[in-house]
Amino acid sequence: MLKRIGWIAGVLSVGFLVSPMVMAQDPIHKIGRGVTNVLTSWIEMPKHVHLGSQQQNPVTGMGVGLLKGMTLAILRGGIGAYETVTFLLPYPKGFSSPYEPMALPDFVWE
Repeated sequence: MLKRIGWIAGVLSVGFLVSPMVMAQDPIHKIGRGVTNVLTSWIEMPKHVHLGSQQQNPVTGMGVGLLKGMTLAILRGGIGAYETVTFLLPYPKGFSSPYEPMALPDFVWE
């Protein structure tokens, strides 16, 4: 049993060492991230209302969370639309990778 667990751990370790970083290194990942962000941008609102309700003053936190969620939903949707339309074009110089995410984490749940 221990031999089997050690074997599985070894295989997983090699897999993690060999696998590349998950980042949009090509247009396919860029369009996937863009479409996903357009479709899930609305999740920013309930996410930030929930996070705001956990603050010291839940009523104020929910109001601030709603405003922050609406702003981030619009931003994420806009960036997602831009990435979807321009998925074949790399970003301008100054980005470390030609297809890296623009401003926010890749997805709303991160």
